[in-house]
Amino acid sequence: MSISALLSMGRCCCRCCCPRGLWMLSAPCCDDRRMCVCPGPRRIGIPVRSSSPPLFSDAMPAPTQLFFPLIRNCELSRIYGTACYCHHKHLCCSSPYIPSSRLRYTPHPAYATFCRPKENWWQYTQGRRYSSTPQKFYLTPPQVNSILKANEYSFKVPEFDGKNVSSVLGFDSNQLPANAPIEDRRSAATCLQTRGMLLGVFDGHAGCACSQAVSERLFYYIAVSLLPHETLLEIENAVESGRALLPILQWHKHPNDYFSKEASKLYFNSLRTYWQELIDLNTGESTDIDVKEALINAFKRLDNDISLEAQVGDPNSFLNYLVLRVAFSGATACVAHVDGVDLHVANTGDSRAMLGVQEEDGSWSAVTLSNDHNAQNERELERLKLEHPKNEAKSVVKQDRLLGLLMPFRAFGDVKFKWSIDLQKRVIESGPDQLNDNEYTKFIPPNYHTPPYLTAEPEVTYHRLRPQDKFLVLATDGLWETMHRQDVVRIVGEYLTGMHHQQPIAVGGYKVTLGQMHGLLTERRAKMSSVFEDQNAATHLIRHAVGNNEFGAVDHERLSKMLSLPEELARMYRDDITIIVVQFNSHVVGAYQNQE
Repeated sequence: MSISALLSMGRCCCRCCCPRGLWMLSAPCCDDRRMCVCPGPRRIGIPVRSSSPPLFSDAMPAPTQLFFPLIRNCELSRIYGTACYCHHKHLCCSSPYIPSSRLRYTPHPAYATFCRPKENWWQYTQGRRYSSTPQKFYLTPPQVNSILKANEYSFKVPEFDGKNVSSVLGFDSNQLPANAPIEDRRSAATCLQTRGMLLGVFDGHAGCACSQAVSERLFYYIAVSLLPHETLLEIENAVESGRALLPILQWHKHPNDYFSKEASKLYFNSLRTYWQELIDLNTGESTDIDVKEALINAFKRLDNDISLEAQVGDPNSFLNYLVLRVAFSGATACVAHVDGVDLHVANTGDSRAMLGVQEEDGSWSAVTLSNDHNAQNERELERLKLEHPKNEAKSVVKQDRLLGLLMPFRAFGDVKFKWSIDLQKRVIESGPDQLNDNEYTKFIPPNYHTPPYLTAEPEVTYHRLRPQDKFLVLATDGLWETMHRQDVVRIVGEYLTGMHHQQPIAVGGYKVTLGQMHGLLTERRAKMSSVFEDQNAATHLIRHAVGNNEFGAVDHERLSKMLSLPEELARMYRDDITIIVVQFNSHVVGAYQNQE
């Protein structure tokens, strides 16, 4: 059997419910690799001389396109040495050897046959041996820092902005991609016509179109929802008369955080329709704004507009395809609104908000301000079952996924889980050829009887800030899959204060020699002296999330290997990571309390 045939036996399938991401099979729907979200195979199977089949029992062959260049360049052993251990187990294939519990999407059984290697395929490897000279390649510390700091952003809030004293000192944010292009987004803005700041992280799936749109638009919908009746009238009158509009938001963006200029007019028209409806509904009698209600209305209205824009379409072919891509992809969102001591967190999906609290003895504790909307949340499971007939109780959630396919139970977009079958077919048939030829968009989820099955309505949590509440961490699930919440809060807290509470080194059942223990203590001391090489708390947290070894210390060799992985392999190890660390002004928070 040829090397090509051997290496191509294992096929990689997309995280979604259809072969949309089967670019290795040359599927017509994936001519544009930017739209493919396939994480790749879990492990790499390398043929060696062996008489025992278990050597390959949990390995998946890699795609031919990836390994032919490696064979030619004698780099196979180097990549194998760094990639064959899958630390975070982002599994991609529905295989008898590989569980798929960690994927956001799981393949539908109809396409699972593409993923499985032929039975006893290991026997064809007998008598063949491919080897190369072992090589080691590590990024230097400056190279590692360059990668980690490429997307970092920091903003310091003026203590007094002319209207009120801010309870926020500032924030640090950063992103580390695993998908290409990255599917996560982030946003931060100051409300100019009302008080407070908005900060949010957005985790896209099935592409980045939906997360990009939500990151651009959601804060405007929230800001409009918070505006009093008089201000809404003033803005509408300015639009009618052609005068300059009052600025609603002051954005705090990294240069890479772009806005879609092509869709700006469409987005503005939808937003204007929303505030016109708010004007009609509110006669101006009530001046009190319920922040929780405003957040819920903004989330739901934006998701409704995303759906409506896709149904109506646009005469501009580019915009028409864009709004359809936004609607058929999806995104979760976790947004914080901070106004004085009032902190509201609105969450849709499985990103999280974590509060860092410093106890009297200087130690750190984590307070969770959001709930994951997935199968691990019993209340979510109960909600889903109550919203659908009893005869669907066993099919609404299968294998911990919505309809056996989608991991988050709440999300923007994802109209395949919201529209009726007739509406989906009608929109696809009348849409552009790129959509009509896409197998993913034409695929109907199994047991699809009583849509909608998915909602974008957020769960809103309120917390009144106290002087001991030092910071807030907003992060997509790429962080929480790699680190425990208590470790996240401790690492950020020690970074911000410069104080390290040393605990006895835990080896977790490992047998270590005296020399190894000395090495661990040396690493700890080096870690304390090098903590200040990061000027950004989010960057420091990503360094730990990617580079921590089994003892909780940053291992430069491991960090270098993880950051050296090519695009085809990175998604096997981890998801995109997006983090915002918001630091609170304890003196201002304490002053608010004293006034009351």
